Amino acid sequence: MVWAFVFVLLGACSRAEGTNAGLKGRVTQKGLEYGQQFGLELVKSLLKREHVPDLNGSYNIPLIGDVGYSVSRIQIQELQLNESVVSFSEGTGVRLVVSNAHMQLSGVWRVKVLFIPDSGSFDLSVRDLSLSAELGVSRDDSGRPQVWSTNCRSSIGRLDVKFHDGASWLYNLFTGALQAPLRYEVNRQLCPELGKGISDLERVLKTMQVSAQLDPFAVIDYSLVNKPVIARDHGDMDLKGEFYGVGKHTESPFSPAPFLLPDEGDHMLLLGLSEFSANSAAFVYFTAGALRKNFRDDMIPKRSPIRLNTGSMGLFFPELKKLYPDMPMELHLSARKQPLLTCHPDSLALALFGAAEAFVVLPNATLASAFLLDLDASLAGQLHLDSAKVGGSVALTNFSMSVVRSHIGSVQVKTLETLLKLALRMVALPMANKKLKKGFPLPSVYNVSLVNPRVKINQGFVLVATDVQYKA
Repeated sequence: MVWAFVFVLLGACSRAEGTNAGLKGRVTQKGLEYGQQFGLELVKSLLKREHVPDLNGSYNIPLIGDVGYSVSRIQIQELQLNESVVSFSEGTGVRLVVSNAHMQLSGVWRVKVLFIPDSGSFDLSVRDLSLSAELGVSRDDSGRPQVWSTNCRSSIGRLDVKFHDGASWLYNLFTGALQAPLRYEVNRQLCPELGKGISDLERVLKTMQVSAQLDPFAVIDYSLVNKPVIARDHGDMDLKGEFYGVGKHTESPFSPAPFLLPDEGDHMLLLGLSEFSANSAAFVYFTAGALRKNFRDDMIPKRSPIRLNTGSMGLFFPELKKLYPDMPMELHLSARKQPLLTCHPDSLALALFGAAEAFVVLPNATLASAFLLDLDASLAGQLHLDSAKVGGSVALTNFSMSVVRSHIGSVQVKTLETLLKLALRMVALPMANKKLKKGFPLPSVYNVSLVNPRVKINQGFVLVATDVQYKA
């Protein structure tokens, strides 16, 4: 049923009470209807996978008398769900109504007439089958989704049976006597068999991963933090959306703020990505020491007016050139605090708090500290999204620096700050924007890709509204 598609599209919630979520998402009625075809395939697989329980009984054949029968190994071979409607069941989950369906079954028959046994195979055709069922959704204590079958009803309009092998030519003359008991027994087993399939799905969900390691530093927790909320025209889920360090479950200093997804039914799926999630990731990489990099002169773009050697840097540190004439240098950049992302309407703001320590590379390859600077920068950003990649652009809005310590005398801070701003605007940011414009490929999750996605930056979160396409 469509709930399988719903779980593939896991996102999060808008009007749930309880713990605030870092990630929110919504499957709309449009998305549910698109997933209907996959949901129906799930219904077929659930029913066809199970054997209908054996049927036993007796019936009277004129001139022959009572015939005891046993029908076993009943297997659904074909299931055609011609007319179906899928919808949200408010407060419960998803409702599926099927009418005028056709089902073909096969199995083995055994009879005993006057103490004489006989056996063979049979084909059973069920027509005008109607089925209505609901799938309830919730969450367990570990943050995994729970599902169950409820309010299942079925009815069979017509049933035809044909026996093969043995004295089937005789029993086929009296199949009319079997139709009523077989129709009753088959109809009685449909909902329990569907329930077994849903129980199998529930067992799979109990082993579902609710976290994933992204790289050597970070793990993301995407467990459910609240019970899914099912409204009349959409289904919502709240996911934690918090990053942790690999091997350490240290809580970040940030807390998710509540936010609401807009009422928008033009797309199949809405995703809300909060600034909390991004900032918890920044905290993890900062505490892991991943936000640091060392530079040598051969790593600096050739267009840069500032080189990593004492001759170039001596323009800003007069004593440097005297103490270490014509010697190479290294620059060690690191974050002294975690970066901070803020979402404002139609714009992202990123605050960076860095430190830059310069070293002179001595002839014996050891490093001598020259100076340590604090560097603070503010960037404004935009996001761009299409069906294949995500990109964006950044612009420098503010930059400042200060001297923490110097082993080479006074520092011409203002002059250096001006040149660094120039280098950022003319070299570093254009290079970054070139890469951002090219974009980064979006991963395919369960063979689902985005179709005509739209991204909008709101206060506190980024909204992605999109249709989806599934390719097997």
